[in-house]
Amino acid sequence: MELHDKKILVTGGDGFLGRNVIAALRKRGVPEEHISAPTATECDLRKRENCGRVVSGKDLVIHLAAVVGGIGANREHPGKFFYENAVMGIELIEAAREAGVEKTVLVGTICAYPKFTPVPFKEEDLWEGYPEETNAPYGLAKKMLLVQAQAYRQEYGMNAVYLLPVNLYGPGDNFDPSSSHVIPALIRKVADAKREGKTFIEAWGTGAPTREFLYVEDAAEGIVKAAEGYDKPEPVNLGSGREISIKELIGLISRLMEFTGEIRFDPTKPDGQPRRMLDTSRAKKEFGFEAQTNFEDGLKKTIEWYRAQEGSL
Repeated sequence: MELHDKKILVTGGDGFLGRNVIAALRKRGVPEEHISAPTATECDLRKRENCGRVVSGKDLVIHLAAVVGGIGANREHPGKFFYENAVMGIELIEAAREAGVEKTVLVGTICAYPKFTPVPFKEEDLWEGYPEETNAPYGLAKKMLLVQAQAYRQEYGMNAVYLLPVNLYGPGDNFDPSSSHVIPALIRKVADAKREGKTFIEAWGTGAPTREFLYVEDAAEGIVKAAEGYDKPEPVNLGSGREISIKELIGLISRLMEFTGEIRFDPTKPDGQPRRMLDTSRAKKEFGFEAQTNFEDGLKKTIEWYRAQEGSL
């Protein structure tokens, strides 16, 4: 798909990932007036009529809109996370089908994988068990969009593709302690401890679980590459292929932020999924995507952005 002359809808376009996807589209020469990115307040995607309105006349839909958060937010709002993520996707896909949209790109979540998926996670393992309990409602809601995409392809010939990005990070992330993911949460904890003169920070769990992280600009590039060059029913992982333990991650962030205090782990809090790292070979093979950003360089950029914005966040 040549994108420069397409009319494109990006749901969640005002969000962390969405802003970067729009920037990647603009780099492809897509005119600003060809990109529609209504905010959640402008358009409630839980309602069918709104979905029908925003997809009308569009050639490409990139669905990024989601209700997301870290372990704490997932534990507090499992019903909200399930309903809102499921219904937004279901209504949007149906509206895109009815409108005859040429292509729909659906962005899922690594939380859809079973709790004890063998590492590295292969797309074929997606149905081999139940997701980790603390974020299962969110993961399953997003997983249903893959089922719908494949069913609609089979029955209606709809070109809908499904991507599974790993945990994202980068400038512009959400640093709110009540809803942020692990990297922005840790950066804020360290920054607060330094500002308040604390000699320690507390972290959830044991520090033993591992995670993989993908710089947000790389994720955006992968999504746009898939929009351009992937048209198959099988889901595709987007990741960096690098695994790091939470304990190592905290140590690295502390070093980059020059924090020398103690790290205290709270094992009464959940660890989440034991290990996460993706097999990214399908993305490379099918549409030439490989992450480009060195992890430490990406962390430095994220920390620098937070420090520049700290007073206003």
